[in-house]
Amino acid sequence: MRMSRASVAQRRIVFAAASGLLQYPDEDLVGMATALRSSLPQLPRESAIPIARFLDHLSREPLLDLQSEYVATFDMKRRNCLYLTYYLNGDTRLRGMALWRFQEAFRQRGFAVEGGELPDFLPAVLELAAIGHEDMAVALLLEHQAGIRVLGESLDEMRSPYADVIRAVEITLPEPSPEITAAAHSLAAQGPPVEAVGLEPFFSVDSLKVRS
Repeated sequence: MRMSRASVAQRRIVFAAASGLLQYPDEDLVGMATALRSSLPQLPRESAIPIARFLDHLSREPLLDLQSEYVATFDMKRRNCLYLTYYLNGDTRLRGMALWRFQEAFRQRGFAVEGGELPDFLPAVLELAAIGHEDMAVALLLEHQAGIRVLGESLDEMRSPYADVIRAVEITLPEPSPEITAAAHSLAAQGPPVEAVGLEPFFSVDSLKVRS
């Protein structure tokens, strides 16, 4: 069952939780686990269960281990990229235009991405959705749904706890079309384009804030 017909409040809880949980772990993130857990009864089971599993993992592991796990998961594997435009564009000239679209989406709503991150950073887009700009943020997520599917499948194959966070995000989106599913399979098999154009590195462990 998908949550695309869930209430706005329910979707915002999922978007906010996933935005926080997909960022580099620090003491603030560990500290917010209790608040996140208290919001789970407001969600349908299919969304609450994967988030609860990840929160259990977060509460069990020492912070240093969580930080090492994050780096090993997202900074070392091409299929586990949290920067959405990478999947369809790689490091090609086309990616610059795709990044501009994300940047304009933030700018038009009076926001900017802090922490040295690129505007297609998945937690940033989820935060934009959580704070009341769901239509634009979800439109961007759907444009890159194939990449999100590749990310989720890769994390599943690794048996990564982060697979549960991506699963919760995917539940909020409409079911992928056959075309999206085919595109995800192609990306998983072939990878993104590789033409190098000197873009900034797209991996960072800096924390992200969306500011007005």
